[in-house]
Amino acid sequence: MAMKFGTDGVRGAANTELTVDFALNLGRAAAQVLLRLAPDPDDPGSIERAPRNIVVLGGDTRESTPMFRAALGAGFASEGVDVIDMVTATTPLVAFEAQRLGVMGAVISASHNPFGDNGIKLFAPGGTKLPDDVEGQIEAALDVLGNPGALIGRIGVHHDSTHYVEHVLDMLGGRDLSGIKVVLDTANGAGTVVAPDVLRASGADVIVIANEPDGRNINAGCGATHPEFVAAAVLEHGADMGVALDGDADRLIAVDHTGTVVDGDHIIAICAADLRARGQLANDTVVVTVMTNLGFRLAMGAAGIQVVETGVGDRYVLEALALGGHSLGGEQSGHVIFADHATTGDGLLTAVALIDIVKRSGTTLEAIASQAMTSLPQVLVNVRVGERVPDVAIRLGDEIAAVEAELGATGRVLVRASGTEPLIRVMVEAATAERAQAAADQLAAAAHSRFG
Repeated sequence: MAMKFGTDGVRGAANTELTVDFALNLGRAAAQVLLRLAPDPDDPGSIERAPRNIVVLGGDTRESTPMFRAALGAGFASEGVDVIDMVTATTPLVAFEAQRLGVMGAVISASHNPFGDNGIKLFAPGGTKLPDDVEGQIEAALDVLGNPGALIGRIGVHHDSTHYVEHVLDMLGGRDLSGIKVVLDTANGAGTVVAPDVLRASGADVIVIANEPDGRNINAGCGATHPEFVAAAVLEHGADMGVALDGDADRLIAVDHTGTVVDGDHIIAICAADLRARGQLANDTVVVTVMTNLGFRLAMGAAGIQVVETGVGDRYVLEALALGGHSLGGEQSGHVIFADHATTGDGLLTAVALIDIVKRSGTTLEAIASQAMTSLPQVLVNVRVGERVPDVAIRLGDEIAAVEAELGATGRVLVRASGTEPLIRVMVEAATAERAQAAADQLAAAAHSRFG
């Protein structure tokens, strides 16, 4: 087996790295492993979460998604698993349905990547992301697949997202979002199907952009990775704010009425302060990753909110949330997880929560974001390499130590391998943008020289 699980499922170039044969076999292997995860007899709630021979399946709008969805579904069905195919569906929608029904889930999407890539995300029965050991079991099963057994699952198409819409609107606690004019950028992705309906049902005045997917325009100059697109629309329409999803709608980036970007760090800081003020921030704690800006940590410390730090990847945030019984966590990239409401990051749920905070505050997103935290200058540089270098921080240890010594206590350095692409990611924070850029360029040059 060539492909391995990364930080968010399996991902690669469609039809070359990620193939139909692999998707078929992954469906078989996942069915074999997930169906033998026995419920805990000592857990009184385990019966409701016991594995059932059903998987909820969906995908984004890439031109390759239908063939991978068909192949993955066929793999599950060949192992006796019934497939509920929701066709075009966001990752949070699939996870929610898996949770609601107590079954497995699977999503065909490469999230924020360009259309030529695709990926597969798997959810355990109950809609939770897979821990490392279970992914390892699936990888092992892929290497020893035999012939399928006699059981054959059924595949049926199901488009109903009514329960999910109600679930997202429940976040409002009976309130509505009337009087707020918001621009929604669906990234020409999976959110095109359900996101406009949810925001309009909330009572908001919604202007929808990037909502005409053609199979190749997903994330193309739009969505969470290109917030300048929604920012321009906010200024054009005189909106109160804008929200941009990524291709599978599991993350969100916002902009205020001036077109200024409000990233995941600010969104989490805003939500943490609001939940704490209402007595709903469990343990007065928030969970973030090593990529989170130092300014966030300083702001949370001043507010009396504890910060738990994990590795990069929303599944590690989810694990820490569950382990500590915490209620809020996320990533700078815009994955925000409300653990009391969802089993995964949900860009649409986050959008509703953020707009609700703005309305209840009686002020602007700009004012709220500036009060929540002040970011230190942070520079991110990606270095493309021939193959992933998981131990890059160790192999560049001397170079990293030298830069850290130069920055002193006013800066921070993080060098890591991307979990989804052949990239080395260099992040530097410093007292000034110029100093951060110079340090990041220095480390990027060293990485390129060694591994580029």
